[in-house]
Amino acid sequence: MNQEEIKRLLEKYYNGESTEAEETLLKEFFSREDIPDDLAEEREIFRYFSGPEGIPEPSPEFESRIISALDSVDRESFKLRQRRMYGILTGIAAGIAILAGSYYFFLHKPGPRDTYSDPQIAYTETMKILYNVSVQLNNGTSALKPVGKLNKSKGILVEKMRKLDKFNRTVQVLDMIDNKKQNNN
Repeated sequence: MNQEEIKRLLEKYYNGESTEAEETLLKEFFSREDIPDDLAEEREIFRYFSGPEGIPEPSPEFESRIISALDSVDRESFKLRQRRMYGILTGIAAGIAILAGSYYFFLHKPGPRDTYSDPQIAYTETMKILYNVSVQLNNGTSALKPVGKLNKSKGILVEKMRKLDKFNRTVQVLDMIDNKKQNNN
């Protein structure tokens, strides 16, 4: 068999158009040792498919190992589904608790009650509370008295600065007069 014919048979083989007889010819050709270098890759492919010598038989417990592996995967996916369901149910329960709490808080909220039936007593109690607030405010403002002293000293300082400013203007006027006299001389 020449190399051109082998290439034509290979093309038919890879296109799926070869017959069994042509495939047998290819297998016999590639089982030989004297194969051209440009067909070495095909040689390895046909040697692989030519016989089951390179493929080991599975062990007797192979099937049971696959089944046990599938069972463990099923158990893990079941646990994952259980965790997801637990998370969903927990979220639903929390939502219901929030809704129930909101309902109780907003609809059953007690309003202000009238604690005094006599207006005179209510007025007296109000005055006591307002007096207490006034005393507390006065105690709070007493801490601000040193700040008021600072404001007084600020006023004194501003007044002294005005006097200095007048003095500074007077000195400037005198300097100008003195400069004019020197320029005239």
